[in-house]
Amino acid sequence: MISELVVDVQPKEVSIAVLEDKNLVELQKEARNVSFAVGDIYLGKVKKLMPGLNAAFIDVGYKKDAFLHYLDLGPNFNTQQKFLKQALGEQKGDKKIPTISKMQLLPEIEKDGSISNVLKVGQEVLVQIAKEPISTKGPRLTSELSFAGRYIVLIPFADKVSVSTKIKSSEERARLRQLIQSIKPKNFSVIVRTSSEGKRVAELDHELKTLLKRWEENIPKITKVKAPALIYEETARAVALLRDIFNPSFQNIYVNDADIYHNIRDYVSLIAPGREEIVQRYTGELPIFDNFAITKQIKSLFGRTVTYKSGAYLIIEHTEAMHVIDVNSGNRSKGSDAQEKTAIDVNTAAADEIARQLRLRDMGGIIVVDFIDMAEAANRQKLFEHMTKAMANDRAKHNILPLSKFGLMQITRQRVRPAMDVDTSEACPTCFGTGTIKPSILFTDSLEGKIDCLVNKHNVKKFALHVHPYVAAFIKSGKFPLSWKWKLKYSMGIKVIPNQSLGFLEYKFIDSDKNELDMMEEKEIK
Repeated sequence: MISELVVDVQPKEVSIAVLEDKNLVELQKEARNVSFAVGDIYLGKVKKLMPGLNAAFIDVGYKKDAFLHYLDLGPNFNTQQKFLKQALGEQKGDKKIPTISKMQLLPEIEKDGSISNVLKVGQEVLVQIAKEPISTKGPRLTSELSFAGRYIVLIPFADKVSVSTKIKSSEERARLRQLIQSIKPKNFSVIVRTSSEGKRVAELDHELKTLLKRWEENIPKITKVKAPALIYEETARAVALLRDIFNPSFQNIYVNDADIYHNIRDYVSLIAPGREEIVQRYTGELPIFDNFAITKQIKSLFGRTVTYKSGAYLIIEHTEAMHVIDVNSGNRSKGSDAQEKTAIDVNTAAADEIARQLRLRDMGGIIVVDFIDMAEAANRQKLFEHMTKAMANDRAKHNILPLSKFGLMQITRQRVRPAMDVDTSEACPTCFGTGTIKPSILFTDSLEGKIDCLVNKHNVKKFALHVHPYVAAFIKSGKFPLSWKWKLKYSMGIKVIPNQSLGFLEYKFIDSDKNELDMMEEKEIK
């Protein structure tokens, strides 16, 4: 299997697509001004205690207070509070931040204790975002801080070494445990991830020092800020995603932005020395997602109805409480004697597509799937085993239950951020919903008027005109195409770019700095 990563950097958002054998399997979109991402560390203030829930609401600067349960305080919360009080007690410029390795660890908090015995209203706490704000809910927090790397996870205020249970070899587990124990600093716990299997001490030591440096560079901020305040910001989403999914099967990573290209290249050289050449800067004229046929896949995969094998299709509905998926056989028609075989064929293909859709849309929480009814118990068990295998590569924690007597399969999947929702319907950019448009034959005349305005009135000589591929083909067709007439009449710096994300008569003007120029018409139809 060939895995590729495509990063589309736009002024307002960054989109990241993961391809497996050219098929889109993961899509992440993040606004460039986004805040409250998983992994960010804040100095928060206790706003309200909820003894009935054994939890507290913490002010971290979000419009809704964040939720912190007693079980998410972490066993070494007392030690963290001792550290925080010492740090906040220092006057600016007086003394350095306390050194964790020289601290005496306090006893762990009780596992079944009460939030009221540990926190008080107005108290300042160090917290980390465990789940991003979803729907009407604020962020979910944890006080057990961690810094995740490719091979290890560093946790301050504790002193243990844990090795991933997915590493089966007892000799390798013992080697890694002994190795980490010999190089880790005092009063820091380390979780050894599965990807560290077989790695040399130099690689693990280098990453350990990198994670320790993140702590040492960011934690002094708590003496200079007032709660609520951001203390540590997680690595950029492109690098964070790469950290979790990078494996030897990656063939190419394409990026269309110089800064993020260098960030990713530096990171790859850090975690896979000698493989940084797989990171390539995309400089083509076509939008990067159009060039790799990603836009078309997004349009076809994110609708309410998703078609797959032999005319069968899924209907996917999202609610506040759960996601519901209905499997339909479509126009497949066979004799009654083949009904059971048709059902298992359609359901098996549906399981593969559902596993893909869960990753693609990052659907979390409870998912209920209504498969086509099957009479034989052996086929129902076969479908359950196939679904388990199809979701084996899903990095999110999940649990799958066998089909119930009603033919429903229940799946729970870890939810740490809102499900990806892409609206595939296109609002008409020319009629504004009235159902009446100006004659389409005059569309190119309207574009020429805007080009004239840009060049002669605003003195913009170099820009790209993005239009629907059909319109672009018309503008560029013929012995003496319209695009060349515009170049000769107005400016040789005009480029016509086909863009699959645009509606039929929709257009965009993009300047040389990749900023969109607002040349859209006001509503004129009455």
